[in-house]
Amino acid sequence: MNFNHRKAAAELRLVSADGSPAANRDVHINQTSHEFLFGVGGFDAVELAGNPDGSPPEPERAAFLRDRLDKLFAIHNYATLPFYLGHYEPEEGKPDEKRLLAAARRFAGSGVVTKGHPLCWHTVCAPWLMNYSNAEILAKIIARIERDVSAFAGLIDRWDVINEAVIMPVFDKYDNAVTRVCKEIGQVRLIKEVFAAARRANPGAVLLLNDFDTSKKYEDLIAQCLDAGIPIDVIGIQSHQHQGYWGAEKVSNVLERFSRFGLPLHFTENTLISGNLMPVHIVDLNDWQVEQWPGTPEGEERQAREIREMYEILFAHPSVQAITSWSGGDDSWLHAPAGFLRTDNSVKPAYTALKDLIQKEWHTEIHTHTDAAGIVHFEGFKGTYDVTCMGKTSIFTLDDSCKSLKLDIVNQSA
Repeated sequence: MNFNHRKAAAELRLVSADGSPAANRDVHINQTSHEFLFGVGGFDAVELAGNPDGSPPEPERAAFLRDRLDKLFAIHNYATLPFYLGHYEPEEGKPDEKRLLAAARRFAGSGVVTKGHPLCWHTVCAPWLMNYSNAEILAKIIARIERDVSAFAGLIDRWDVINEAVIMPVFDKYDNAVTRVCKEIGQVRLIKEVFAAARRANPGAVLLLNDFDTSKKYEDLIAQCLDAGIPIDVIGIQSHQHQGYWGAEKVSNVLERFSRFGLPLHFTENTLISGNLMPVHIVDLNDWQVEQWPGTPEGEERQAREIREMYEILFAHPSVQAITSWSGGDDSWLHAPAGFLRTDNSVKPAYTALKDLIQKEWHTEIHTHTDAAGIVHFEGFKGTYDVTCMGKTSIFTLDDSCKSLKLDIVNQSA
């Protein structure tokens, strides 16, 4: 596969203490993170920040959560944090802001990019919204979006603005406030209202439309939204594969159909199973309710193969900017064995497979030396780098705009 579009070339000019070129010096260039977003659910960071009543988690549980987060974000650079209104604000006017801020700051402190999910969704919707008229519900949804996107600006600048809008007006599992509004005013107007609110709250935010429906219905909805002038920055595609891996042909077909809009694509919720698969007759994945769903050795090897193939296909496609695996550990959503870690935090073959891709095959590390002018030319995968010369280290970002970069290497920290 061709990954050249994930690379950039640059000229580094290294300068000595007196301002002269650092000529004929040994140089070590090492990539520390990717421009591409390799994501995983970061929900454990919220639990680690404390219990809903404000008390800290038990020490043993806290140690377990720290171990899990450390392992997951040793290879991932992107985390999704939960903003489901029914959980985030179960009582009107009392949002779970403190814990989410702590979680977002934890990730920011370690260089992990964060995304909030979701701002508007008919599932896990706050029951207290049902006490209001449709007009009042819409006003409160908009106010919630403006409040939370503003409060987290600078920490969370990526948002799944609205989730699963294709099914939203016909959703009939249970009555909820968002479906009521969507039925009345239509999908496009609701999407326009919530995107406008998010844009007002953070003009520089990256705003996603996200859905599990990869049929023509989603394509048609995207087209209608773009025709209506809705400022969609990214098309989000869920890929929960509890009933079996899509396979290379379907993945490629989805990429072809949704890349035609000319917008970046994020695979926002990827799931591949390492145990027995969910029966194919299940239509709504949430209907598969089991007390246990164990992994198997054969399933773990299958999951690793599928992770590797799917990530290679997505990384090779120029429209894809991010892939998020939904479950970091097993026994998460629906008890599925879908994580990179087992329930005891031991790593699975899928973890090793992805680590090898990100930190070996798609990683740049170069030992070289400057020329007489203190210059090094190199090509590498786009992202953040350390460059070490004369015992000092400097940091720089390699991207398409980084053609020539002067680094005062001796004034950087060792």
